[in-house]
Amino acid sequence: MSVDLCALLREKKLISIVRGASAEKIIKIADALWRGGFQFMEITFDQAGNIPPEATAEQIGMVREAFADRLHVGAGTVMTEAQRKLAAAAGAEYIISPNVNVEIIRATKAAGLLSIPGAFTPSEIVTAYEAGADFVKLFPADCVDLHYIKAIRAPINHIPLLAVGGVTPENLGAYLKAGMAGAGIGSALVKKEDVAADNFDAIAARAARYVDAIAGAHADTP
Repeated sequence: MSVDLCALLREKKLISIVRGASAEKIIKIADALWRGGFQFMEITFDQAGNIPPEATAEQIGMVREAFADRLHVGAGTVMTEAQRKLAAAAGAEYIISPNVNVEIIRATKAAGLLSIPGAFTPSEIVTAYEAGADFVKLFPADCVDLHYIKAIRAPINHIPLLAVGGVTPENLGAYLKAGMAGAGIGSALVKKEDVAADNFDAIAARAARYVDAIAGAHADTP
């Protein structure tokens, strides 16, 4: 990779999560996120089968071709080796899963991509990290309070964690202060009603509020 994605994600701290978008609108969504200041975009596989995995891979390739190194695209909800291979072949730069699958983590790293599996307990987090994960997403983060995050961070503060689930511009700073390395934001950022109405400026404005919250958190750090 020409870009150190680990270092860049540690700096920028934000991944947008895009679910169920059409090929006709995926580039407009990506453009809105980029205009709002995001540099990481996750396009998720649909495990229910409503969107064929090949269509998801095609969207990953479309965004990668259109934005190159301006907006780094990865695959989300990757739960099978077949999905991982499709994503990698399409140009995904990182692989995100809702669970800890050691085989997928190792295959992801062997392919030279960033691995970001999801975990909830200290045991799951450590298992993912020892298998090679670059970051571990704490999911669902909104099902626990900050006391839980601070408690699990104490013995495993060497493992970079991303909060996913329920992160808003208003509480993002609190997650960062609790020790999270960043966050993934889905439906709170890319709202289906905005996509349906072609209101991509609203998505861009919302993205900018998250980016501003990162800047505010930095400013508050002594």
